[in-house]
Amino acid sequence: MRFAHKEEEESARSSPREVPGVGFEPTRPYGQCILSASSLPSSSIPALSRARPARRVYRRGWRWLGAIALAFTLAASGCAANPETTGPPGRALSTAKPGVLVVGSSFDYKPFEYREGTALRGFDVEVMEEIGRREGLRVQWVNTEFETIFDLLSAGKFDAVAAAATIQPDRERIVSFSDPYFDSRQSLTVNPSMRSAVPSSDQLEPGDVIGVQTGTIGKDWAEANLAPRGITIKTFAEITDAFAELEAGKITGIVNDEPSSQAEVRGRPGLKVVQPIDTGEHYGVAVGKTHRDILAAINDSLKAIIDEGTYKRIFRKYFPGVPVPPEFGGPG
Repeated sequence: MRFAHKEEEESARSSPREVPGVGFEPTRPYGQCILSASSLPSSSIPALSRARPARRVYRRGWRWLGAIALAFTLAASGCAANPETTGPPGRALSTAKPGVLVVGSSFDYKPFEYREGTALRGFDVEVMEEIGRREGLRVQWVNTEFETIFDLLSAGKFDAVAAAATIQPDRERIVSFSDPYFDSRQSLTVNPSMRSAVPSSDQLEPGDVIGVQTGTIGKDWAEANLAPRGITIKTFAEITDAFAELEAGKITGIVNDEPSSQAEVRGRPGLKVVQPIDTGEHYGVAVGKTHRDILAAINDSLKAIIDEGTYKRIFRKYFPGVPVPPEFGGPG
């Protein structure tokens, strides 16, 4: 496969893939060579599943030694060919699994985290993979509904949450947040072909229906500012379902994070983002209250990513034409 740019090659090499019953994990994490059954001749190890990395399969008996030796022989050239991708050994952190950073997210939120075939893409994905590389950790992704994601984090189901999550006092009561890594606003999206389409939220009327995602700042803002005016607020577990209903003319509009809405309408030409709504939001990576070491490591890596220009490269990839904010390495 040819790549137009080095960044595309690096992204393809480290793109996560889905692991049944686990979530998403990179097929070639930074600094780690993963041997999968699909890389071996089918006649070599007949009992191995092609859908699972060979490193997860253990067998007893001398008959496997030959297969294991073959596996290492086949893998050696691939591992040796990329010695420069080996990350630092990393500090000892209180992650649930040694050497692994389990990250909870909701894979329905372009351009931050979303599926592209079996691969996981997005701004948050690349930022967290870079943090993992710098800390010597393999990032394992787990998909869940956004509404319950902070409760699950607090209960120890993940080491961190990266899900375009706004730093908010209500959330800070049960989890801790990293330093901000993204500035965001809300927005109003409408379907211009509908008679009820309006250019701003000020012109919405009683009886209009606005779609929001459960557990989001957009929902909070709509309930505080629109519901008192007689506007119906309809919640969705996944924001993509709201956009589908807006395309079908079943709702009047959507209040949602502006970057996410802009990414959605690029693939839905019948819709338009008509109003930015400034709420002074900042995204952060969430961690459990007791894991101060993980929080410190994430903050240290975030600072290095920004200072060294890596953040700027990732930002421009997912937000082309949008100026990088000065606090994240953009022009002052």
